Amino acid sequence: MKAFRKTAALALCLVLLLPLAACGGAYKLEKRVFAMDTVMDLTAYGAKAEAGLEAAAGIINSLAAALDPESPTSTVYAMNHAGGQGVVVSGQMAELLEVAVEVYTLTKGALDPSVYPLVKAWGFIDGLYNVPDKAAIEELVASGDFAQLKMTSFPDSDSVLVTMPAGTELTFGALAKGCASQYAVAALRAQGVTSAIVSLGGNVQTLGLKPDGSRWNVAVQDPKDTGSSIGVLSVGETAVVTSGGYHRYFEEKGVRYHHILDPRTGYPAESGLLSVTVLCENGLMADALSTALFVLGESKALEYYRSYGGFELVMVTDDDRIVVTNGLYDVFTAYDNGYAVEYVSPNE
Repeated sequence: MKAFRKTAALALCLVLLLPLAACGGAYKLEKRVFAMDTVMDLTAYGAKAEAGLEAAAGIINSLAAALDPESPTSTVYAMNHAGGQGVVVSGQMAELLEVAVEVYTLTKGALDPSVYPLVKAWGFIDGLYNVPDKAAIEELVASGDFAQLKMTSFPDSDSVLVTMPAGTELTFGALAKGCASQYAVAALRAQGVTSAIVSLGGNVQTLGLKPDGSRWNVAVQDPKDTGSSIGVLSVGETAVVTSGGYHRYFEEKGVRYHHILDPRTGYPAESGLLSVTVLCENGLMADALSTALFVLGESKALEYYRSYGGFELVMVTDDDRIVVTNGLYDVFTAYDNGYAVEYVSPNE
């Protein structure tokens, strides 16, 4: 019998708007949004908090609608069913595609949005979980064609014409929440909010500092015991994004299969990592990298980090180690819960 955990798929809804007294007397508002199969909590401080949260929620809902590959009205659906014809996209979608192409290229396909048919075959879209037969997986891996996606820019415009081979189907599940957090924070800032934090599942992004000038404390979940944490990060304005196979999975014949597929094999990634947490300024990039580096594994993830930089890492391995990049030496505080902590340098 199959056992599984799955986040319930529901219609988007805004369910909570609570005024609260913040530390130091700053006005605080919270809003809860359900989107992208995830409960999202947004908190903002100051006189502009309400307007900022309304704008942020609007952006999240808009992106959720545009990025749903199962919705006939979404931008991704239009791209997937264009039959090889071009589709014009702009703004957030154009940026998302640019980041996807960059990370796909630099990681040699560890992040591949054209993995969507594989994700469906495993049942991670409709919840009808099963292990596809080997021949079906090999065929679906061979059909992935993200490298053939082309983007043509228009002069004096943020729009691009996107073309890809007929039959190619994309999903941006590995980037969607990062894109949402990035633009939610931008919406808050545009409304005059200077202190806020958004938590979209495993994606956290902050705006400024706390109202009292102190840093935000972001816990890193223990992938072996999701009710506890391996430690806490003390951060300023940044994105903190974690990917791991411990939230969405199913079990069959005593084997656990998680939702982060290795596009190169078609099977759930077996990289020796239980979770990867990425810190960088851009939430979209942090989301893309957390998935790609989880697929790559510890050694290649550190190789990527040392080659390209621009972010910091916390990785939890399946042999009970926490690998932390040196840029987080004064930022990450580990808890005493049985893991050995190692710090690694940007230089080998």
